[in-house]
Amino acid sequence: MAYLRPRSSTSVSPASSIDDLRSEISYDSEEEEERLAQQEWDESVQQLQLLLTVVVFPFFGKWLGRRWSGILFERYQTLGLGKRFFGLDLLPP
Repeated sequence: MAYLRPRSSTSVSPASSIDDLRSEISYDSEEEEERLAQQEWDESVQQLQLLLTVVVFPFFGKWLGRRWSGILFERYQTLGLGKRFFGLDLLPP
């Protein structure tokens, strides 16, 4: 089974067409590499944002909330729930 290749409709000298083709290919490949690099960078940034949003922020939020609640509970046990608890006793009358 033979495969046919389409012929170019323009007739150009082989040497100049090869040079043109090489410069065109190198230009396209540089553009393509830059586009792929940018696409990979964007995907990496998106994955990092997802990691922060789904894993890191909730973990630290939970940790900070538990720590803060422990501090507040200890303060409640020592001072009670009055003006001193909220620091209002330091304000001038």
